[in-house]
Amino acid sequence: MNVQTRPLADLSIALDPQVNPPGAVEPVTTAAVIAPRLLSPGLAISLAFLFVLLLAAAFPRAFTQFDPLIGDYALGLKAPSWEHLFGTDRLGRDVFARTIHGTRYSLLIGLGGMAISLAFGIVLGILAGQRNRFLDEATSRVFDVLSSFPGVLLAMLVVTFLGQGMLNIAIAVGIAGIPKFGRVIRAQTQLVRDADYVTHAVVYGLGRWQIFIRHVLPNVLVAVPVIATVYIGNTILAVSGLSFLGLGPQPPTPEWGVMLAESRDVLRVAWWPGVFPGLAITLTVIAFTLVGNAIQKRFEGRLA
Repeated sequence: MNVQTRPLADLSIALDPQVNPPGAVEPVTTAAVIAPRLLSPGLAISLAFLFVLLLAAAFPRAFTQFDPLIGDYALGLKAPSWEHLFGTDRLGRDVFARTIHGTRYSLLIGLGGMAISLAFGIVLGILAGQRNRFLDEATSRVFDVLSSFPGVLLAMLVVTFLGQGMLNIAIAVGIAGIPKFGRVIRAQTQLVRDADYVTHAVVYGLGRWQIFIRHVLPNVLVAVPVIATVYIGNTILAVSGLSFLGLGPQPPTPEWGVMLAESRDVLRVAWWPGVFPGLAITLTVIAFTLVGNAIQKRFEGRLA
């Protein structure tokens, strides 16, 4: 007999007469419970901010008509005004234009590093999650070695060998993030392999590769968007930090970390060339973190 069960969260709400009074026709669903969380002010603002970031990265000219690379020395270090919303830097370049155009560089490098971390993390994590002691030990030792270095220090070491540049900094940040994703995928793989539906598939006589393709892999990959969204803010922060140290894109590239580095010499006389790109980094990290936490809670079935 096929019996449909109801989540505990829904059941507790359904039994509350104040929430679901007698005579109510429409039952309470999980989507109805989660919807208010998705529309919470903090999450809504974060999603709106990320949407604006994507628009700025795709169409920067729609936000400003100033060239981020061309300045006027006569307008150097002008305070924020209606003409220059974020003021100008010491070379007379519009800080707002450089911040907007820098969105593309920071997001692309951050997403590139995230893709590298995910690609290697998924492969190594799935190998470690198999019932093979040798593979588990080998991949776990790789994670331990990479984790023994602080993330920024490991990325600096990789850039030292590969050289400066946007591609190399993405590779460096990606390698530093492999253990984080690999361990999560390893745990998810082990959890899925011990699930009842996998055991039933074995009993029904499905082959090893059939079980892996049909049952294990899809249920492992479902966790990828969750961990990617949770850690994307950290990746962008690491990229900006390495750029600030001069290991990423080089001036006059309008990247947020580069802008912070250029503002150090004039910070005592002009705060705006450094504050606004720093604020962009901070708000981006916060927005991705809030959205990632919300997705993680929904994935884990938690409502608070």
